[in-house]
Amino acid sequence: MKSFENYFMNKQYERVKELGDKLAEIDPLIDWECFRPIVASMYYNHTEKGGRPNIDEIVMIKMLVLQSWYGLSDPELERQANDRISFQKFLGLPERIPDRSTVWAFRERLIDTGKDEVIWEELQRQIDSKGLKIKEGVIQDATFITADPGHQRINEPRGPEAKTRRNKDGEWTKKHGKSYYGHKLHTLADIDYGLIRRLETTTAEIHDSQVDLSKPGEVVYRDRGYFGGPCKGYNATMDRNVRGHPITDKQKRRNKRISSKRAPGERPYAVIKNIFKSGHQLVTTTLRTHTKNLFTCFNYNLLQLNTIQKNNPT
Repeated sequence: MKSFENYFMNKQYERVKELGDKLAEIDPLIDWECFRPIVASMYYNHTEKGGRPNIDEIVMIKMLVLQSWYGLSDPELERQANDRISFQKFLGLPERIPDRSTVWAFRERLIDTGKDEVIWEELQRQIDSKGLKIKEGVIQDATFITADPGHQRINEPRGPEAKTRRNKDGEWTKKHGKSYYGHKLHTLADIDYGLIRRLETTTAEIHDSQVDLSKPGEVVYRDRGYFGGPCKGYNATMDRNVRGHPITDKQKRRNKRISSKRAPGERPYAVIKNIFKSGHQLVTTTLRTHTKNLFTCFNYNLLQLNTIQKNNPT
């Protein structure tokens, strides 16, 4: 019976594929099976802590990919995964679609065990194995990921006792006279392929210059906001005026060269906010925001890998 159902679903899906399915394009870009042992290691099938999940490990990861790709809440993810043929095909036509509670619990377990970071590291390993290693240099930048502050005044902490969806540990900050509440997503992308290599999530009031994602030996291009901040790599940060010491013509020419190099670093944020609709997060902690950001950046890299493959089919 199940084979007949799959046959029928595949026939139905053929029309969807003809119309264009981005999920079908990104599915073969990476080896999903490499993530299975990462997820399986979170569960215990020989102790009182409980066995492996009833849902396939790859299905669970792909559910989070779908959620970030389309900017869905847990209930909406459950509904659409049961309704849309393209979603079910991407998931591998599983016998059971995870419900909202299972998705929430899985994401929480990733956070508690730190396996979300291991998933990110595995993605980076696969990217490197394709010959897409960092060569020319990297770009570091940051963007606001806003959250719901509730009705408290600016800089009034909510504390861990907060029990609503209103963010517990986001912070207020101002930029260009505009107030923001929530977090910052800090990313480091390579110049060669435009892939996000590292990320960090902080509260919004943390200044960009306090976060250094570079590694020794890398040339890291950064805007004026990082002036005077630490840099483990070769520092290609734009200069800015210091009181009593305006920048020279030579520094202006240097800034112009750096600016042209770092300009592509803005593209990931345009995609994250305009395509993936992830510029505002309805989660309550920095850790949860970071995991949401991680899967959004995961998706951005899949989108970028697809572009790279189309431009270099060989």
